[in-house]
Amino acid sequence: MTKGRPFLEVFASCLKEDYRFPILEAFAFLYVLGTFIAAGLGAIGAIRSARMESFAFNLATVSMELPLLVLVILILKNIAYGLGSDLERGVIQTLLSYPLKRRLILAAKLLSALVIALLLFLGIHAFALFLLAPDVIIAQFNVISLTYAAAISPILLLTGLALLSALLLKRGAIALVIGIIMYFALETAAGLVMFFTYATGSELALKVYGVISPSLLLHVRYAERLPFAPPREIWTPSLPEILLYIGAGYLVVALIFAIGFLYFERRLGV
Repeated sequence: MTKGRPFLEVFASCLKEDYRFPILEAFAFLYVLGTFIAAGLGAIGAIRSARMESFAFNLATVSMELPLLVLVILILKNIAYGLGSDLERGVIQTLLSYPLKRRLILAAKLLSALVIALLLFLGIHAFALFLLAPDVIIAQFNVISLTYAAAISPILLLTGLALLSALLLKRGAIALVIGIIMYFALETAAGLVMFFTYATGSELALKVYGVISPSLLLHVRYAERLPFAPPREIWTPSLPEILLYIGAGYLVVALIFAIGFLYFERRLGV
């Protein structure tokens, strides 16, 4: 048996479990529907800007809101509930019986549960975005790419935390609830951070939250009128600073996943 065959078998098994019919088809349809609904509601026309880079950012952000929520649901279903339930019911023992190191088994699970979900989201949304405004996408490809990188960072952070919850609790339903709570906590925190920043004039909260969710920094830079914003000037990050915050966010994500791999390989009692 070749070295790669057991890994592919585990990966195929995870794919079959994560994307049973009609899960893949349903989520692909929701990505398309969510993107075009955002455009069809008139949000895109309402945010046209004199600055092309601001319009490109707003176009990507508004059309991405519903598909990102669908992505979160799919990932939490695969990792928080799926992996947690496998640990709870002892199904993980079947995967551990393969002649593979534990870290490779977890890598196969994450490749199926997370990477395939991300590729599905990026491929469908980027193509739909190109259909909506091909001239904008081509001219402002760097802004669009930056928007994707900033938007995916907190999703990966949430995924890493959901993974740790599933591994520690070994309960799919509880891990799923925790994942949902963390998602809405991250969403709520953005508004609180902006309120605190405008109320105090201090950018400390904005900078700290910028590591967790760099998208907020892009909003500050590109949005010409922030919602509920008083006429007070606040710190506006430069592009190099935004790249630095995005990089820091991905380093935090990498650390959380590294902890998950170490725990799965050395401390998980199954």
